Amino acid sequence: MDLRFEFTRLLVADFAACFRFYRDVLELPVYLGEEAGPYAEFDTGPVRLALFDKQQMSEAIGAQDLPETVVGKDRVCLILAVADVDAAARRLEEKGLSPAARPTDRPGWDIRTAHFRDPEGNLFEINQRLKK
Repeated sequence: MDLRFEFTRLLVADFAACFRFYRDVLELPVYLGEEAGPYAEFDTGPVRLALFDKQQMSEAIGAQDLPETVVGKDRVCLILAVADVDAAARRLEEKGLSPAARPTDRPGWDIRTAHFRDPEGNLFEINQRLKK
């Protein structure tokens, strides 16, 4: 079997708000789709980030009558590399985002990180390699 990781697809309830967030706040270039949805992809380098309307995905796989999941600890974290975590974090805060975790050196991971959430509550991390 020849598998390649092509993109991550977030299933969202408020498609337009999430589309604007990834396009306008994170400034990711739109690869495919538009704000009206129900599907879009953003160019993030070798792996794209996709958004899809959660209800339509549920209908596509026959899960529309199942209950929503219970809110708990995060199960996914999108990772975005930046040149300067502190500058990128300041810029996101200027755009109105509250950090889930402020910039922090993580020597065991060999990176400096900051964490935020999108309009649906999905966790994402910005990071840069620590200088050696």
